[in-house]
Amino acid sequence: MTERLSAQIEFLKRADRLKSVDRANFLLDQSRPENAAEHSWQLALWALVMEPVADEDVSINRVIRMLLLHDLVEIVVGDHPIHLQTDWQALEQAEQAAAAELFGLLPTDQAASFLALWQEFEADRTPDAKFAKHLDRCQPMFQVLCSPAPNPEHLAIVQNNLNSGRAAYLKTALPQAYDAAHRLLIGEAPAQSAFSSRLPFLAETDQLKSVYRASRLLSDQRFENSAEHSWHIMLFAWVLCEYATPGFSIDRVLKMLLLHDIVEIDAGDHPIHGQVDHAAQEAEEQAAANRLFGMLPTDQRVSFLALWQEFEAADSQDARFAKAIDRIQTPIGNLETGGGSWVDYDVTFAQIEERVGNPIQRGAPDLWAWLRPQLVAYFTAEIRV
Repeated sequence: MTERLSAQIEFLKRADRLKSVDRANFLLDQSRPENAAEHSWQLALWALVMEPVADEDVSINRVIRMLLLHDLVEIVVGDHPIHLQTDWQALEQAEQAAAAELFGLLPTDQAASFLALWQEFEADRTPDAKFAKHLDRCQPMFQVLCSPAPNPEHLAIVQNNLNSGRAAYLKTALPQAYDAAHRLLIGEAPAQSAFSSRLPFLAETDQLKSVYRASRLLSDQRFENSAEHSWHIMLFAWVLCEYATPGFSIDRVLKMLLLHDIVEIDAGDHPIHGQVDHAAQEAEEQAAANRLFGMLPTDQRVSFLALWQEFEAADSQDARFAKAIDRIQTPIGNLETGGGSWVDYDVTFAQIEERVGNPIQRGAPDLWAWLRPQLVAYFTAEIRV
């Protein structure tokens, strides 16, 4: 198990670099460029929220997985905005090579399945890939169109993209999206539809990209935000799902992790090693969940809220594994960066065992058996120093 798990962890560490790949798009508040990791998280959220507008033969679970993977190659080749002149054939070859390199870090069986799913997305032929591509065309446009003060240059790019660029085909492929974009461009409110009724919630969730956590990127260049964290632990859960205790659903776990930190838009991040009034935090997060999920149509409001509450309670098999994964990412990062938030919060090994070890032990005991000796070695060395 150790060799296989070590390979999986190396892949997940490499994936951290996607958080440092900036895109041409900016956040809704125009404060900075969006990065490819938080873009991937929001696209996965788009897939879950926009499921009602997908054709019946589309599997949203597969679409979510495609979108988690779709931009990983940009770690190697970078982002290439659609409005800039590019040798697309050369880029395609470079991306294929990057995909082979990155997924090749995984054990052979996972490398093959992840690569095949990425290639399916790129080929854009299956119903799942087509819907994933629809969303990948939509999200950047509506990130511009839903901004309170959009950049005029970005508006012009959206206009050209919608008129004669890659998004023009949405007029027939996803007419509700095309109509909503067209109306917003000319300053009109979108007509009421299954698509437009979900846009306010999706626009609101852009704020999660500006909620910063106590943990840092593996490059140590800055603190991680909660949107890119959510993307990364979804990838963790998928790659490491074989270590969960039996009787869980990886698709439900991915959805829990997709939604689990959205409440931080209102309630903020509360580091597990910080001084926190847990009763007050719980009340703040419940109020945030009610407000944010309350922006959705009734059926999704009810189901998303129930899934979030299940994660918080951590009583089900799915929630216990999701909690385990939510706990394991930061220690792996802290070991890589010389202690990270443990140094900032003067954390002891006893605190790690209680706050991190217990949840991981409940949901994925094999992962704790792998991680614990590394933590012992780190904290023993710290004591010696």
